Amino acid sequence: MSKLILIDGNSIAFRAFFALPLLSNSSGLHTNAVFGFTTMLLRLMDEQKPTHFLVAFDAGKVTFRHSEYKEYKGGRAKTPPELSEQFPLIRELLKAFSIPQYELAGYEADDIIGTLTRMADDQGMEVIVVSGDKDMLQLASDNVKIAITRKGISEVDLYDKNEIKEKYGLSPLQIIDLKGLMGDKSDNIPGVPGVGEKTAIKLLQEYGSVEEVLAHVGEITGKMGEKIAEHADNARMSKSLATIFREVPLEQTLEQLQYDGYDGQAVATLFRKLEFRSLIDKMDLSGGVSDELDAEQESLTWATAALKPDPAIDFEISLTDLVAALPKVQAIHVESIGDNPNAAELIGLSFYSEAQTFYLPVSLLLSNEATEIRKWLADDKIPKKLYDLHRSEIVMGWKGIEIKGVKSCILLAAYLLDPTETSHTLHSICSKYGVSGIRADEDIYGKGAKFILPQQAALSEHLCRKANVIYQLADILEKELEKNEMSQLYHDLELPLSTVLASMELKGIKVNKDELKKLGEQLAIKLDELIIQIHQHAGGEFNINSPKQMGEILFDRLKLPVYKKTKTGYSTNVEVLEWLESKHDIVKHILLYRQLAKLQSTYVEGLLKEIKPATGKIHTYFKQTIAATGRLSSQFPNLQNIPVRLEEGRKIRKVFVPHQTGWSILAADYSQIELRVLAHISQDENMMEAFHTNLDIHTKTAMDVFGVEASAVDSNMRRQAKAVNFGIVYGISDYGLSQNLDITRADAAKFIEQYFAVFQGVRRYMDDIVKQARQDGFVTTMLKRRRYLTDIAHSNFNLRSFAERTAMNTPIQGTAADIIKLAMVQMDERLRQEKLASRMLLQVHDELVFEVPLEEMEIMQRIVPEVMEHALELSVPMKVDVNSGASWYEAK
Repeated sequence: MSKLILIDGNSIAFRAFFALPLLSNSSGLHTNAVFGFTTMLLRLMDEQKPTHFLVAFDAGKVTFRHSEYKEYKGGRAKTPPELSEQFPLIRELLKAFSIPQYELAGYEADDIIGTLTRMADDQGMEVIVVSGDKDMLQLASDNVKIAITRKGISEVDLYDKNEIKEKYGLSPLQIIDLKGLMGDKSDNIPGVPGVGEKTAIKLLQEYGSVEEVLAHVGEITGKMGEKIAEHADNARMSKSLATIFREVPLEQTLEQLQYDGYDGQAVATLFRKLEFRSLIDKMDLSGGVSDELDAEQESLTWATAALKPDPAIDFEISLTDLVAALPKVQAIHVESIGDNPNAAELIGLSFYSEAQTFYLPVSLLLSNEATEIRKWLADDKIPKKLYDLHRSEIVMGWKGIEIKGVKSCILLAAYLLDPTETSHTLHSICSKYGVSGIRADEDIYGKGAKFILPQQAALSEHLCRKANVIYQLADILEKELEKNEMSQLYHDLELPLSTVLASMELKGIKVNKDELKKLGEQLAIKLDELIIQIHQHAGGEFNINSPKQMGEILFDRLKLPVYKKTKTGYSTNVEVLEWLESKHDIVKHILLYRQLAKLQSTYVEGLLKEIKPATGKIHTYFKQTIAATGRLSSQFPNLQNIPVRLEEGRKIRKVFVPHQTGWSILAADYSQIELRVLAHISQDENMMEAFHTNLDIHTKTAMDVFGVEASAVDSNMRRQAKAVNFGIVYGISDYGLSQNLDITRADAAKFIEQYFAVFQGVRRYMDDIVKQARQDGFVTTMLKRRRYLTDIAHSNFNLRSFAERTAMNTPIQGTAADIIKLAMVQMDERLRQEKLASRMLLQVHDELVFEVPLEEMEIMQRIVPEVMEHALELSVPMKVDVNSGASWYEAK
């Protein structure tokens, strides 16, 4: 049987947005509504198996209902820009899933859905309507069911006409009369003042409809009868407004809504852009974005590719030939397998020259006969070109092989030229810049469970082709960098930084395994104590990790108010527990139990697994080419996200210690670096004055915005000032600020307005940078790092608004990222100049972490802030806080 699913797009987007915390990808694009919408689509496809599909949207703010009542939907809060910018992404999502979408000027999504349910019902087609609006209940019939989302979108209540009768004692069509009497605040439908849902239902059960209630109004005694008589016109109008129009002149037919599934490649490409990695894994789409070979590339053969590798010749002769050819080698490629470079398997190297291309397996690279090749690789006077310097140095370093003199890194160059690009594989870069000659790795190795190394002939050909295209790409990308004024950024910062990062990662950071286990034991004791306390409050034992049993305790035994229910019982997620926290002592203990349990599993047990047995250290990997702002990202494991809000979380840092007895950990942290960059770029006099006089910037902001002296600034005023200070850097909206401060949007908007009245230079900068971005199509940091804004002049308001906010904050965030990178490169050089044994271990946001021998502590405490504070000269002073101790924890 055919099954049609109809989704109220606007309603579900709003529900998803407010149900999930604000999420964003590395480009700063908010994605929580899209993520929620996606999970709902996947659940519907999996559970309902639709044969036909449509998502309907409201076409605009004005509909035919406004001609009847101009205040219809009046008074609604403006849509938060964090949500507005996601509507184009939701439409892009539907396109990727091949799901039809439709809107029509003058009508609401409800009307489109109502018309389609009528058409489908006439044909006996099964229909499910998904919405957060109970107005849709009027559409229920024998064939049509209405799925109404509860708080959020994770659970729905499914209604047919019988269930509507059971819950309300009304027929589906009487839902219209219900709205006519009680009104609807969300749509600004007035109804009859004083008539709520219970009264309205009682009246309709007795009289049947609004018209009949009005006809018998004389029988209704007391003030209620008077109110109904007085507001009779409102009741009639309200019923009319609540009636879904089911005769919309649609261009879509039911046949055109047939759904045949989605293209995995299209979905995977979008998910990578949105960074929905969990969904990529869940849907097994990890290989879904491989590029197709064009006809020219498919026709290439070993001979026509102008490549001359000869894997069949004797290896000893091959080595002799390679050593002889080294002076003419123009590009090399280092091939390794595995996501984590610190645990990757080195496969081999390929060397390209115009006369010959060589493949060198790792076994030969490590042999005594390859000594001259290893010397050549380590000679920093010989310029080299390769694909990924950072990864190559790590995987080679673990084999004891150095690679120096690299003057061209294809991955870094391509990233700088377009940091918002989601894929920087060698194959995708070739495709972008018109270089042919290689196939995608997936075509050679397979993907997922089918991954396997090919025979040597196929492997050597593939790697030799890679070295060939690296040579071709290097000059192309170098010219593009020169044209975009990024050559200095590339050669003086990013290339040297790759080597600095690889050195840090190979050194790793020592972990006190016994201390980590001890911390785990302490957490276990606290968890046991919490279990006892929770059971005492509950009046008996139960499985705290069982949502079903916890729900029974909280809501059946303790009679706490029910916030949300699921198909299997009561919801006990964090949103529910935080809502209940003030209502019973058991809840705060449950919340703490969950936080400590996560610390135990993720950061105690998780870090224990990451300690490399051979070194006793953790070797994280800093991704250099992922964030559009230029920020580094830590992986395997992520040491930038160790929780520090709870004292137990802060104690995780206790286990990170120096690798030698008698050494200390030194941590140096930039103070308010982004605000100092903003002061420099905007040249705002008030902000600059605060930094020059060493006045706390948040106190200064509170003084100016609230119009008080420093002594009158209380903790709450400073907290609000701090939120808006940092919020401005990230282009915060009144909605975002209201969420951060738990105030109304109106108050938040007023606060932002007062801020800009004081810091007029900041306002001027933001206006000017948006104008400049419209003119150029991009913005830059102080070091000329570029970020393109393709939507800066888009006709779509939401896309344009996001691009404008990105234009405002990218120069600030990007310059701050550049400054700490500069500090890392300069600090590495300074350590060599001073011939110090101290080592740089980590970069965590605006902080650098070192291990320092006792005899070098005094000089390190002097030179670290000296280098960091002068890494890039600003018109306001930079400030670095330096602390030291026996562990990373003590150095904070």
